Amino acid sequence: MTVRVTAYALSIVAKDETIAEHPRCFSRDKIICNSWHYLSVLEKKPGALRHGIPFQNWDLPEPIQQVRKALSKQEKGDKALVDCLLLAKEVGLDAFETACELTLAGGVVTGSIVLNEMRRLTEPAQPKELNACDHLKLSDEPKTDFQRYDHLLGAHNAH
Repeated sequence: MTVRVTAYALSIVAKDETIAEHPRCFSRDKIICNSWHYLSVLEKKPGALRHGIPFQNWDLPEPIQQVRKALSKQEKGDKALVDCLLLAKEVGLDAFETACELTLAGGVVTGSIVLNEMRRLTEPAQPKELNACDHLKLSDEPKTDFQRYDHLLGAHNAH
């Protein structure tokens, strides 16, 4: 692993592939954080979403900020938002933003609704119609035989 430092960025390189890159800051007492790198912390401590430095000035799209604000007023809302963020890391910020827009348009904001919207937006489409093969059709339709049931009832009454 190699650290490459330029005038504007700090890069971490492994096997000739850049695995992390951060802008350099020459100001005093200023911290630059990429909030997405700290999601694993949120899994264990969702409360860090409110008080953690990487998350305080997180520049997220407006619909996501509105959902974040709504969830912060709910019990276990931080945990719900963390679950949404973890899924967003997998499926992309655009899907998360669209899911938040759809949730806000629906008028009820919960973490599970946002998660469902994200999954609905990103999961592959299900086939609309199942086509049964001709060779799977029954050649002889079964016949109803009530005597079998009568026989079972008779055996039951004999006990």
